[in-house]
Amino acid sequence: MAKMIYDKNGRLLFTREMKKEYTILLPTMLPIHFKLVQNILDNYGYKTELLKNNSDQIINEGLKYVHNDICYPALLVIGQFVDALKSGKYDTQKVALMITQTGGGCRASNYIYLLRKALKKAGFAYIPVISLNLSRLEGNPGFTLNLPMLKKMAVSLVYGDILMSLENQMKPYECKDSIGMSEKIVNKWLNFLKYQFKNGRGTKLKDIENNITLILSDFSKITVKKEKKIKVGVVGEIYVKYSSLGNNDLEKFLFSQDCEVCVPGILNFMLFKVDNRIEDIKLYGGSKVKKFFLQKVFAYFEKIEKIMLDVLSKYTMFNQTKSYREIKALVNGVIGYGNKMGEGWLLTAEMLELVESGFENIICAQPFGCLPNHICGKGMIRKIQQINPKANIVAIDYDPGASKVNQENRIKLMLALAKENLGDDAAD
Repeated sequence: MAKMIYDKNGRLLFTREMKKEYTILLPTMLPIHFKLVQNILDNYGYKTELLKNNSDQIINEGLKYVHNDICYPALLVIGQFVDALKSGKYDTQKVALMITQTGGGCRASNYIYLLRKALKKAGFAYIPVISLNLSRLEGNPGFTLNLPMLKKMAVSLVYGDILMSLENQMKPYECKDSIGMSEKIVNKWLNFLKYQFKNGRGTKLKDIENNITLILSDFSKITVKKEKKIKVGVVGEIYVKYSSLGNNDLEKFLFSQDCEVCVPGILNFMLFKVDNRIEDIKLYGGSKVKKFFLQKVFAYFEKIEKIMLDVLSKYTMFNQTKSYREIKALVNGVIGYGNKMGEGWLLTAEMLELVESGFENIICAQPFGCLPNHICGKGMIRKIQQINPKANIVAIDYDPGASKVNQENRIKLMLALAKENLGDDAAD
């Protein structure tokens, strides 16, 4: 067994020796995106596993070790980790856990400390926890991020956005002879992109353009039914927005209600986070070197975004999206750009963009008690409806005590109005 080494504050470190022997467990959130990120970690010599356990026991484990006033995503992520460790599937003497740490004012920055406290309480204090962050919050001798690795991760998120978006667009309209084709194309491209990353390809701008072109081409060949469906956008706190564990399989439920679902991608969130840090330095001062680096990162993300939007514009059959700068402009005069905790003004902007693009029916998924979401999501509904009266928005709270039946009934009420509006549009 690897030797336990602690830093000066008593934190258990993930060592180089552990890198050779340990399996790193990753929580679930974005299934397509995280499979690509996991593959990149594996290519750099780490042994990883993406957790798939999703039983009710996860909530029970979370409630045992996390106070129920804490953010629901923290309870779920910690509950999922503890449930996996107790399952008997893993040699707990040779596993580590990985969790992201934002470094911002959101409670998400504290998940890692809550996780360590829970592990100690559950008898797993000997399991190291790795922080995946870009703010130098914590370091480990056995885990390092370098620029090529970060570049691949950034590009993988863009590929994940494209695949997620196109699958959501095509899946509800598949004809009898094409049922399941969207999922098959996603799996095909996941395997191909993993192969490219392993062989040092797929991250150059030309590679990105070629791959996105071919992905769009593949999806455009799916035979679809030409019929009108209710279009529903999903926004909210990042974990509850994307994780089926966090939102009670929301996308699956919406598909069962004969809807087309649009979940805005994570690229805008990444641009938002970098943009905020640049603005902070402009407003309050800070390192010029850091500002220069952040501007380079922002410019790189925008280059990829431009490639994606330029290629997408050639395939008019698919939903066209705005650039980050255009989305940011939508909230000018609506909500302040200084409102940036959690999803901040981006949450309001995503709702405005969805309404403009035809997804007038919106579910704002939020953990109960998530202050940024209650202000920038639920708190902005009236203003959004004043700007565009067609907006049909419902805010759904998710927490351990929330009933799935009640959540789905509230969504059905929103869909009932959406059906009426769809009928009115058809009559016009």
